[in-house]
Amino acid sequence: MTAIKHALQRDIFTPNDERLLSIVNVCKAGKKKRNCFLCATVTTERPVQVNVVKVKKSDKGDFYKRQTAWALRDLAVVDAKDAVKENPEFDLHFDKVYKWVASSTVEKNTFISCIWKLNQRYLRKKIDFINVSSQLLEESVPSGENQSVAGGDEEAVDEYQELNAREEQDIEIMMEGCEYAISNAEAFAEKLSRELQVLDGANIQSIMASEKQVNILMKLLDEALKEVDQIEMKLSSYEEMLQSVKEQMDQISESNHLIHLSNTNNVKLLSEIEFLVNHMDLAKGHIKALQEGDLTSSRGIEACTNAADALLQCMNVALRPGHDMLHAVKEQQQRFIDLREQFARRLASHLNSVFVQQFTQTLLQLYNRSYYLSGHDQSSTLAQHSVELTLPNHHPFHRDLLRYAKLMEWLKNTDYGKYEGLTKNYMDYLSRLYEREIKDFFEVAKIKMTGTTKEGKKFATLPRKESAVKQETESLHGSSGKLTGSTSSLNKLSVQSSGNRRSQSSSLLDMGNMSASDLDVADRTKFDKIFEQVLSELEPLCLAEQDFISKFFKLQQHQSIPGTAMSEAEEMDGGTLSRSYTSGGPQTISSEKDMIRQMMTKIFRCIEPELNNLIALGDKIDSFNSLYMLVKMSHHVWTAQNVDPASFLSTTLGNVLVTVKRNFDKCISNQMKQMDEVKISKKSKVGILSFVAEFEEFAGLAESIFKNAERRGDLDKAYIKLIRAVFVSVEKVANESQKTPRDVVMMENFHHIFATLSRLKISCLESEKKEAKQKYTDHLQSYVIYSLGQPLEKLNHFFEGVEARVAQGIREEEVSYQLAFNKQELRKVIKEYPGKEVKKGLDNLYKKVDKHLCEEENLLQVVWHSMQDEFIRQYKHFEGLIARCYPGSGITMEFTIQDILDYCSSIAQSH
Repeated sequence: MTAIKHALQRDIFTPNDERLLSIVNVCKAGKKKRNCFLCATVTTERPVQVNVVKVKKSDKGDFYKRQTAWALRDLAVVDAKDAVKENPEFDLHFDKVYKWVASSTVEKNTFISCIWKLNQRYLRKKIDFINVSSQLLEESVPSGENQSVAGGDEEAVDEYQELNAREEQDIEIMMEGCEYAISNAEAFAEKLSRELQVLDGANIQSIMASEKQVNILMKLLDEALKEVDQIEMKLSSYEEMLQSVKEQMDQISESNHLIHLSNTNNVKLLSEIEFLVNHMDLAKGHIKALQEGDLTSSRGIEACTNAADALLQCMNVALRPGHDMLHAVKEQQQRFIDLREQFARRLASHLNSVFVQQFTQTLLQLYNRSYYLSGHDQSSTLAQHSVELTLPNHHPFHRDLLRYAKLMEWLKNTDYGKYEGLTKNYMDYLSRLYEREIKDFFEVAKIKMTGTTKEGKKFATLPRKESAVKQETESLHGSSGKLTGSTSSLNKLSVQSSGNRRSQSSSLLDMGNMSASDLDVADRTKFDKIFEQVLSELEPLCLAEQDFISKFFKLQQHQSIPGTAMSEAEEMDGGTLSRSYTSGGPQTISSEKDMIRQMMTKIFRCIEPELNNLIALGDKIDSFNSLYMLVKMSHHVWTAQNVDPASFLSTTLGNVLVTVKRNFDKCISNQMKQMDEVKISKKSKVGILSFVAEFEEFAGLAESIFKNAERRGDLDKAYIKLIRAVFVSVEKVANESQKTPRDVVMMENFHHIFATLSRLKISCLESEKKEAKQKYTDHLQSYVIYSLGQPLEKLNHFFEGVEARVAQGIREEEVSYQLAFNKQELRKVIKEYPGKEVKKGLDNLYKKVDKHLCEEENLLQVVWHSMQDEFIRQYKHFEGLIARCYPGSGITMEFTIQDILDYCSSIAQSH
């Protein structure tokens, strides 16, 4: 390899002023082994250029040639493939990746090491060396030291060392002083050598002259050492003295520590005592409020609320470790417990009394209202209709109870058993109270709808109202002590009243069914107004009660967890919330919102059946009332769902909406059924069918009701079903008609349907409107052609023969030469139809059409005009045949088109 290196330097690089620093024998990876050499070179001229040159033998093999050269500054990455194992492969990343395989790992490592050193010395940009052993890479190459670039060529790299600026300046001055420095380098070198010897001698003499100063310096150093020894001795004596002071200070420090520890303990003890006094001491005023506070006045309620909060804070204080072992703390905690239980009993008893009092007052008002409603005054009818359709306002009751909301929250957090008992009692009282109010409210609504009631039966027990109220009040007061006591008297009275209401409802529902034709728009509007008023009264009542429950019982109306709500059967089974709670405290339920819904379901359990009864009554009065109810109920459901989709009101109205939708579907089905069962008279004209007129009435009413309604899609579906049934039934009746021609039945009824759809502009029935128009037009044309027939019968037969001859191949102008169709025969036929006979035939035809058509649709003139057009068309057809087949004969009809127009006009005017 050394011989090759010298040969390459001599033959290739020396002529190019380059020095070869390292060489490696390689071949390309993955190809046939055509060996070449990669050489690392530097230029001898400044600035120095570092290159990687690829050299290979010529094809003849007798000399080397330079093939490719890359500047080292273009080299980005050197990849040695493996830093641990010996691997001859390596990659050089220039403008692209060059993959090489060295003849040996040693040559590869030597070449990579040389590249790294050249990069460190000459290039600012550093090359990335990956998968290279750290032993091959040196930390740095100092610029002023002679270091090897390649292991086998140290002298070649160290021959050159860059001069700094000062050295360059000195050499230039020296060379300017010797004019022959360039022309005679040997003389210049000898002069430099002599001057160097002179400088060396001067340096030696200077060193010998400074020996005396060196001796003086050594003597001074000895004296300084002695002074240091003396200072160390003094420092040792000082240290001994400080040691005794240190012992004394340690004693003082220990004494101070004990004093500080004692003070700290005293401060902590005082802090603990202050903590217990501040957090577990209840003011005397609070204790008095809890024991004797007035729960009827606003000031007393506020005082009790503040005292209860203070008591709760004292009981819930987080005691520090060890406090619960103190006897005084135990006694204070027991005192707090006694105060809490005493106040909880007093609060629960008072609230239960408030419930009973409010219930009694409202119940008495209901009896007075019911007594008045029953007609026990001198003008019973006036009494029935003068009662307003409104529900009692519970706002004063809610306002009075909301004063206790904070105390209810306190009771919920401290004694959940009593809180639950109050909750159950409230639901029991309110459910019976609302049941009576709502049933009376719905009775008024039914009376206003029907204007009838059964006097004497419904309120048979009313004269003894004072005794009933007294008995029920005593029952409530008797149960208030236990909060969960019997409510049998309430149940009995409720059952009795419910039975009376049920009898009244059944009597209303047993009324005879009234057809829609017997009611006018005012009656339906009245029903719509009453139904809307019923829903408008129920909605704020439920929302107000739900809002009160959430505020008074402190139930947050947050979203419930899906899938955990109780079933409606569980909520309506008459039980209490004991399934979800125990007397010790609340168990885990889906959410407090479910508790609100359960309470609302029990309190207003009569709303849904009463609404269903009212809906059944409205449907009984007039089946078209289901349209009003569907729109109103849908709107209220949509409003309730926007407020809270899972609320009691939204759920209840949604269930009732299902019933209303079923009634609406039933109304549509009944109309379709009536269409199938329609029968026509065999002796009279059919005219406009009853179900066609009923569809017009239904569509007009529905469009006025469903304008901008949420359930428009239900109406559109009903329209499609009804109109298809109308089409089928019209066809069926037309086929069965004996008195009236089928085309007349189809023409008149589809004209009526088309006019109705055009007037109402129902978007979902556009295709049906076009179909109705097409059927009307087709059957009008069919009836005209069938009824008109051939008014000039012999003339028709004659020209049919003419057309037959032309069809057989005889030319039109030669038809007159046929014996049966000559001019004389044509004149004979034309003479048989003078104008007077034609007018008489048209008059008979007009009378026939007039008998077929009905007056209500007013299509006589339309049909007569179409027949006139058809007759004129036949006339023009005959004239055309005469002009083509009998040219120049001068033969014409006995009457003209103007005569036909005059005949038709005079006939129409005469009738």
